[in-house]
Amino acid sequence: MPELRKDPVTGRWVIIAVERAMRPSDFKKEEEKKESAKSSPFSEGNESKTPPEILAYRKPGTQPNKPGWWVRVIPNKFPALRIEGDLDRKGVGMYDMMNGVGAHEVIVESPNQSDSIETLPLKHVEDILWAFRDRCLDLRKDRRLRYIIVFKNKGKEAGASLSHPHSQLIAMPIIPKSAKEELEGSRRYYEYKERCVYCDMIAQELEDRKRLIIENEYFVVFAPFASIVPFEMWIMPKQHNSDYANIKRSEMYYLADALQRSLRMLNKSVPNVAYNFYIHSAPLDNLELPYYHWHIEIVPRLTHTAGFEWGTGLYINPMPPERAAEFLREAGKEIENEDRNRSK
Repeated sequence: MPELRKDPVTGRWVIIAVERAMRPSDFKKEEEKKESAKSSPFSEGNESKTPPEILAYRKPGTQPNKPGWWVRVIPNKFPALRIEGDLDRKGVGMYDMMNGVGAHEVIVESPNQSDSIETLPLKHVEDILWAFRDRCLDLRKDRRLRYIIVFKNKGKEAGASLSHPHSQLIAMPIIPKSAKEELEGSRRYYEYKERCVYCDMIAQELEDRKRLIIENEYFVVFAPFASIVPFEMWIMPKQHNSDYANIKRSEMYYLADALQRSLRMLNKSVPNVAYNFYIHSAPLDNLELPYYHWHIEIVPRLTHTAGFEWGTGLYINPMPPERAAEFLREAGKEIENEDRNRSK
């Protein structure tokens, strides 16, 4: 019997199509062709092909916009929003509009085109996450901006135009609809129960353990109860914190570990899968919220949005999250055995 499940934060309903239940092998994906390192504008030695860097972690003694870096942040060459100008809010009859002011940046995760978060040394993954934080801290000084999202598109089906490992950041003068739904839903829950819905969610997942995928000292990873797609995962800090940029130095290693292990498990379960991940954090005008919890959502691109989904906003997921978590935990055990054998 199919199930209708409700997200406790946004109130969004999802159809879990139990009778269509699928296995990881049903989602076979072919490996995508990669551009050559020479043609990739993000490769080391091609710094002149990109706008000047905003931030770079590089070897001592090396010059800006030259080789020697391992993480590099640059403006997007084709930005969705531009940093220059005034908002100039105005009405056009009954409609509202403003200038497209904001920031759109690319975080180049490695100078090597063949690298990925799944394969990089863990310290390097930490540095990518630090770059996210450093750019958030800098951009929040701009009083025109209200919200920052960091996101990654991996694979063409997820919207990536280049295979070179990179993620993006967009800072905007509005709070987008999905973030607003989470903020409003979590606030309503807090007003009713006087508890953070995300803290309650973490406690529930740690108790049930049916959807739990990873737990380390500071973070949990689980398949959300109302997952919209197979193998969807959320990464959350155990300690309440609404602001990603407020992450502690002692926590970053464990976040890097949780993110890398999650993506390795996903790739082990469904090789070459395209995915998006994004960081949802508090809005810039109210960073310390007792009812909100920053988190990373990993969304594999394994199903297609069609007329029903567009027309209703209701998703059909052919894999119960409990089953997905089981497959991912098994993949994690295989990865641990492979790593153990390699180290011998």
